[in-house]
Amino acid sequence: MTLTAAYQDDESFTNPVDLVEQIVSANDWAFDRRNDEELAAEIPGKWCNYSLYFAWREDMGAMHFTCAFDMKVPVAKRGPIWELLAIVNEKLWLGHFGLWDEEGVPMFRHTSLLRGGVSLSPEQIEDLVDLAITECERFYPAFQFVIWGGKSATDAVAASLLDTVGEA
Repeated sequence: MTLTAAYQDDESFTNPVDLVEQIVSANDWAFDRRNDEELAAEIPGKWCNYSLYFAWREDMGAMHFTCAFDMKVPVAKRGPIWELLAIVNEKLWLGHFGLWDEEGVPMFRHTSLLRGGVSLSPEQIEDLVDLAITECERFYPAFQFVIWGGKSATDAVAASLLDTVGEA
């Protein structure tokens, strides 16, 4: 992923979504700049396309970020998915997974606090997107195992995190 090439050192960004837009454009990702504070983009992954969403709240000095799966959780499977979320979130250092209840969509979420003149660098945005995609790819099979495979949350995580040994 080439994000840092889009950054222009001579500009000072007070709204981090402006920088996100430059980075998304530089990577030729489809996006929609909904307003000054929001940007939605789509990025291809190994298992599905992921919907990225960035929202800036100047009054809070915070940028909220989500990376949503292209997957719907049926109402009947939400209990086991909430159990899965608890298990998966124990394995994360940064961010967390949640379920957008209205739409039934699992997503990775993270908010960066930027008060006091602190701004995000292109590298931090790159790291945030890389982290989200990596974690979504890592746990996508677990969500599928629970929703479609009928596995328990514990079994789904165990099956999806099998480490391969040796070389093919």
